[in-house]
Parts: sequence; C-alpha cells; structure tokens
Amino acid sequence: MSNGFETLAIHAGQEPDPVTGAVVPPIYATSTYKQDGVGGLRSGYEYSRSANPTRTALETALAAVEGGARGLAFASGLAAEDTLLRTVCKPQDHVIIPGDAYGGTYRLFAKVHERWGLHYDPVPLHDLDAVAAAMTQKTRLIWVETPTNPLLGIADIAGLAQLAHDAGALLVVDNTFASPYLQQPLALGADVVVHSTTKYVGGHSDVVGGALVAAASDLGEELAYHQNAMGAVAGPFDAWLTLRGLKTLGVRMDRHCDNAERVVDLLLAHPRVTDVLYPGLPEHPGHEVAAKQMKRFGGMVSFRVDGGEAAAVEVCDKAELFTLGESLGGVESLIEHPGRMTHASVAGSKLEVPADLVRLSVGIETVDDLLADLTRALG
Repeated sequence: MSNGFETLAIHAGQEPDPVTGAVVPPIYATSTYKQDGVGGLRSGYEYSRSANPTRTALETALAAVEGGARGLAFASGLAAEDTLLRTVCKPQDHVIIPGDAYGGTYRLFAKVHERWGLHYDPVPLHDLDAVAAAMTQKTRLIWVETPTNPLLGIADIAGLAQLAHDAGALLVVDNTFASPYLQQPLALGADVVVHSTTKYVGGHSDVVGGALVAAASDLGEELAYHQNAMGAVAGPFDAWLTLRGLKTLGVRMDRHCDNAERVVDLLLAHPRVTDVLYPGLPEHPGHEVAAKQMKRFGGMVSFRVDGGEAAAVEVCDKAELFTLGESLGGVESLIEHPGRMTHASVAGSKLEVPADLVRLSVGIETVDDLLADLTRALG
C-alpha cells in the first residue's frame, strides 16, 4: 500500500521506539557507539559523522516525501550544494545555472568552485533553446531553481531533464521554494533534489540545515560517501528539529498558499505596486508550466514599487507584522529588499536583481492582519 504525503512525513523512518514505545524519535546526542566485538557494528553505527539514528530518521523521511532512493541531511543548504558539486563534478567541468540563481548559490560557484576549475554559465532556464545552446561537451549539470529566488521564474523540469539526459548530464533541482509538498522534481525526471531545510521543511526559523535526495541508489551511495568524507553533517538536535517541522509541512503549505494568494490580490490592486511576481497569476510567463508541475503556487511573493530603490526600502522599513529579515519559509511573515540583503552578492553581475524589488515570505498568521500591515507599509 502506498501512503500519502502527510502520512509519509509523519511516519517514514519514525517508528515508535521498540523499548519505550516513544512515538517521537529520540535525540541521540552521542559521538560514538559501543561495538559488539572489533568491527561488529550494532545497527551499522560507529561514529556520528558517519551516521546518527536521529539523522537517519530525518534522511529516511526526506527520501520518502521526495520519492527518492536516498536522502542525506547536512549542516546547511550550501553544505549540501558543495558536497553535491564535489561529488559529481571535476575541474574543467561545466555547469548551467539559473539566470537569477539564489545569491548564495551564485557565490559558491563564482567565489569557491570557479577557483577550483569548475566553469558555469547563467542561462534563462525557462528558454529550453537557450539552455541547449549553452551546453557543451563538458556540461555535467543543469542546476535548476523553480520557482527562482527572488524573481519567481519557472523552469520546465521535465523538459530540462530530457535536455540534460540526452547530453549525458545530470539535472539538479533546488526545491526549497516549492517544498516537496507542492512539487516532486524526481518524478519529473530530476536526478537530485536540493533543499535548504532551514526554510519550509523546518518551517519555524529555529534551525539551519540542508538536504540532498537522489533518485538512484548508486548516486545516493556516492553522495553518502562524500557526506562522510567531507563531514558537513546535520547534528542530532538540528535533525530532530527539522524532522519535527517536516511533520506539519503539508498543512503549513496549504496556509502559506492561501495567504499568499490574498496578498497577491491586494498588491495587484495597489496603485504604488508596478509589478507583481507570482507564478499563480495567469499573466505570469511561467504560469502554464507551474500549473503543470506544482500542486499550488507557494508562499513567496515579490513585487516592484513605484519610486525605485528608496521607495522599496521604505516599504520594508515601514512593515511591522512582516518582519524585516533574511531567510524564508517560516510560520512568521518576512519582508526584505533583495538588492541590499539576500542578493547583495550578485550586485554588478548578470544576476543583479532590480533595485525596486521587495520580496515577501508570506507566513501563516491571520491573513487580514497581514493585509492591513502591507497596506500601512505601502502608504
């Protein structure tokens, strides 16, 4: 019998403790494990960098909800990305990244991996012809964010998977913005899913973490080897918090989407807003693709303000219930100015974002309170 998403999120890898009957996996705050004779590992555990039962529970649940063969939990989303790149790429390989990639991902390529000999090109991933034209014989990965951060662009996962596989490359999808509840990249042909579990998976702004989920067990084994060899693993308490957040992901995402749709309606009607970026809008250029590959359109909304950068910064400063802060995906609503905050690292590059852009992470508060706060902030 195949179980539904919410059932998997609550039960996969999380059987009641056989000794005590505890329904929540314990926090195994241990670095090492007693061995049953030299080389005799009890349940396969020897050292908590290599494996820890709390982390195993999270990794099992993540693989289940993404429909993958192997899940791996890391200390941060960027630690997961770095481990993936150094597992599957070598110097002189080539990677295609989104034309509006997350600033931290861009920094990882531009400031860390480029020095190591990895080449990359930012490409508008919604344009399959442009992606095909940018590929070379050394292209090892197509790296996808959909929706993108912060411009909420949409890429066709199935179409990009076909392009990648025809060229002998892998398709990696950063599924952080959509979450596994709203989008299943592996079912659409992706080889690996990346998450900053800090965001929607954790969902409470109280833990930093990252994850990889591989579609194939052999690639999963390679990633697990490098996870252990490189060592940027999630600690047991972080894994426990993330697992707790995952249990309520489905119900939280429903409310995030409900509230975001109401916020979009308000912004569309406001005279100071010049553009609203949200894939749920029929006029959004990626709406048709998003409707095909997403269950709903998510809790992230970006918009542009009449009056340029100063006006956008003023809106961020005047909001009260929307907390001025970086990150996203928590139960509380956040507002930020990408150009000066999360995407400052791409200033002056091809990935620079508009100065009049404001990004919202719409939380799960009473929606009328959120609408009133935005109305005040916009003036």
